[in-house]
Amino acid sequence: MKGIIYYYSGTGNTKIAVQYIVGKIKNAEFSLFDIVKEGIKEKKDPNILQYDIIGIAVFTDWLGPSQIVKDFIEKLPQGKGKNVFVFNTCGNISRKTLKLLKKWLEIKDYRIIAGFTLKMPDNYPPLNKNKTLIIGENNPSQKEIEEFNKFIQELDIKCAAIKEKRTVPISKIKIGILNSILPVFSRKKSKKAMGNLFVDEAKCIECGICAQACPYNAIKLNPKPKFDDLLCFGCWACYNRCPEKCIYTKKMKECAHYPRPLPELVEKLKI
Repeated sequence: MKGIIYYYSGTGNTKIAVQYIVGKIKNAEFSLFDIVKEGIKEKKDPNILQYDIIGIAVFTDWLGPSQIVKDFIEKLPQGKGKNVFVFNTCGNISRKTLKLLKKWLEIKDYRIIAGFTLKMPDNYPPLNKNKTLIIGENNPSQKEIEEFNKFIQELDIKCAAIKEKRTVPISKIKIGILNSILPVFSRKKSKKAMGNLFVDEAKCIECGICAQACPYNAIKLNPKPKFDDLLCFGCWACYNRCPEKCIYTKKMKECAHYPRPLPELVEKLKI
């Protein structure tokens, strides 16, 4: 049985969690589709309706799903009752990420059969400013790994049911009282909180990694990066991924970068 997981991963945390899911599932053969690299940069057709089960995996980006994810779902074809599971990673709390994914997908006639949130080290630079340790550095805990494994086992059972042409019940997404009462903010608030971006041209090596990392195509190389603040949604991917730490804002400079998953996290999610 064929499955696919469409994922958005800013600095790699969500990607390794998705790879972990794929490595554990036995009753479906999953492909992976990078929403930014393949969908936006390479303009590949996700061709979603050819799959028997679909996953949407994202990180909580400034209190909810990224604008990139919302745009991606809105452009999907009508689902015709296709089975979907939703998954998200977060540094501390996920707010209404899973609920919003479920809502947007149901509008497009997809059936949500499972959902799960996994805590990760926080890669949002302002939260880690002036910290000696990354917030949530030890996430996920052993207990959370066990719960994650249980989710994957249950998902695998649902894959087996779909494979046998049995109906899988629609899942009730539970997000907790705190996440339920906290508001969802405008996506532009993340950009406002970040402020304008600048580059230290003396340090820039013109590698182009920032432009490759930007999901909103808000960076042009000339040959140094030039930032289009009207397109930017403040995701911090360029800041985190710059190998020379030459991208900065008025509030953040040469500190709290998270370019890739921590080695300890990679070890925890190793198949």
